[in-house]
Amino acid sequence: MADAPAIGEIHVRSWQAAYAGLIPAEFLARLSASSRAAAWARRIGDGGGVLVAEEDGVIAGFAAFGPSQLYALYLLPEFWGRGLGRTLHDRVVEELSGDSAVLWVLATNERAKAFYVRQGWVDDGARQTETIDDGRVTLEEMRFRRPLP
Repeated sequence: MADAPAIGEIHVRSWQAAYAGLIPAEFLARLSASSRAAAWARRIGDGGGVLVAEEDGVIAGFAAFGPSQLYALYLLPEFWGRGLGRTLHDRVVEELSGDSAVLWVLATNERAKAFYVRQGWVDDGARQTETIDDGRVTLEEMRFRRPLP
């Protein structure tokens, strides 16, 4: 995978900023860039894709996706609000196939939900609960859907 260490670092720093107050601080503090990079390498190796966003030679973010699903879109916090997320999102949508695509978002992540709504995604009513950190952290997620061009 292209620059896996950078992707692991982006994942960790993005989660620590975006999920502060939404996920226990102890869990966020224990996140490991190397384990996150390895996890994304496995997921991408299973048939997904990854695109990275760069600004002035710095990898600022990445998006991971499968044929008809956006798995993740993360930017380093210092790059938030510059339009890179929207650009990265639009490139991923071009790569997706089928009539529509889905993504899952943390139900309490208002910033992410507002971003996806602005990009044409709609809450389709599906919900799921995921447990992480050996069952110590429970995440409630919402599914969003959008038609593909």
